[in-house]
Amino acid sequence: MMQAKRKEQDDMQVKQLKQDGLLHELEITIKASEIDSRVDVRLKEVGKTIRLPGFRPGKVPLPLLKKKYGRAIIGEILESTVNESSQKALEDKGLQPAMQPKIEVTSFDEGQDLTYTLAVEVLPKIKVAEYKGLDLEKPVAKADEKSIDDALSRIASSRRSSKPVESKRASKEGDIVVIDFKGRTAEDDKEHPGMAAEGHHLELGSGRFIPGFEEQLVGQKAGDEVEVKVTFPEQYPAAELAGKDAIFDVTIHEIRELSETEIDDEFAQSLGMQDVPALRKAVEEQINRELEQQSRLILKKKLLDELDGSHDFEIPAGMKQQELQNITQQVLMDYQSRGGEGDISDEEKEELEEIADRRVRLGLVLAEIGKENKIRVSDQELQKAVIAEAQKYPGQEKKVFDYYAKNRHALESLRAPLYEDKVIDFILELSSISTTEVTPDELMSEEEQALSDVEKSKSKKSDKPKKGEKSSAGKSKAEKSEAKKAAPKKKKASE
Repeated sequence: MMQAKRKEQDDMQVKQLKQDGLLHELEITIKASEIDSRVDVRLKEVGKTIRLPGFRPGKVPLPLLKKKYGRAIIGEILESTVNESSQKALEDKGLQPAMQPKIEVTSFDEGQDLTYTLAVEVLPKIKVAEYKGLDLEKPVAKADEKSIDDALSRIASSRRSSKPVESKRASKEGDIVVIDFKGRTAEDDKEHPGMAAEGHHLELGSGRFIPGFEEQLVGQKAGDEVEVKVTFPEQYPAAELAGKDAIFDVTIHEIRELSETEIDDEFAQSLGMQDVPALRKAVEEQINRELEQQSRLILKKKLLDELDGSHDFEIPAGMKQQELQNITQQVLMDYQSRGGEGDISDEEKEELEEIADRRVRLGLVLAEIGKENKIRVSDQELQKAVIAEAQKYPGQEKKVFDYYAKNRHALESLRAPLYEDKVIDFILELSSISTTEVTPDELMSEEEQALSDVEKSKSKKSDKPKKGEKSSAGKSKAEKSEAKKAAPKKKKASE
């Protein structure tokens, strides 16, 4: 055993080139004799199946194998040698990588030593502050008559019916116009897919069509033919239309006005409930579930604030940079999905850097607490998370299962939040939690303040809804589901 270990040390030499905080740079040299030995072993394995004229399988001389296949085998051996030796060098030095090490071969040729450098940021040594017995306050609320009434009103509003305008008045904002439209780009008079429809119902002022379209239909009458001139937004999803001027020939067939929906037993039955009391009870239960989720979010935020305030240590720059990129991408995608233009300001970048710093630090603290207490995410828990994810895509469940089965990185992205929640639940069980009763509105207000850092950053860029777009703040999941049902299944290019 000792001889084998001494031979490994002779075959591999490790030299520390640099250490700057968490960054380590090593130079690793593997003796040429070790490379040659590995090549010979691999050639003998390959030689068992290779057929060459005049030789039986497994009887081809090693020198001949090396001459014919040596160079091809060397590439394979170099890769495996670097992987194995770098892993061993890190273990021998007690270095735990924060991210994938950067490896660069600096010297190698056939018959010569292999020399490469390994640059790696390591995880910091964390001294976890006392987290047992934390005093935390949890606001709680129950659905009251006002919140139930408000929810029912919003659901009814999303399911309003319409009726034809009996008088011959002109259209106004809030009316629904039934139109045919056919569009073309102004510069080349060319039609594009999605720029035409017949019998389309459009609510004026809803902001569903591109800016300027709906406004030009206000003040028109049934039977009118209108030439609508608009410019597609620069961030429009269809690249061939983005930023271009367009002309739509629109025929208005009918003007309809929305009528208020009465909250009665017939309305309740249209939602699958027996009567209004049953509907109110279902809405109450849904609101209470969401209020409990909001209470937990606030409590979790307070716990994370406590942990953040009691830990201060250097974090790996690479981890922070990667987290910053992820957050920035999320913010930009959310902003652009709302039709926003431009980039993130310097001030916002500074805020996002602080968020990334906090996220990485808290992630490392929670990971250390989880490791100390042997907290694990079981395969069964992970499987439940995959099933829950698949249920979000009815009819495509198999594709979702296959995706996670083949994509380990995506699977781990489901494991991370599960692990975090288990660690947080563990700490909460050891904490002293007092409850304070508040109204649903007060809880919503506090929940807005306790939004995740990324959500706060998103809201700064996109808290102003586009014209005609209503904010979804405060809506229950049931209401959002109703809104989705009421929305058109497929948008046209003019939307």
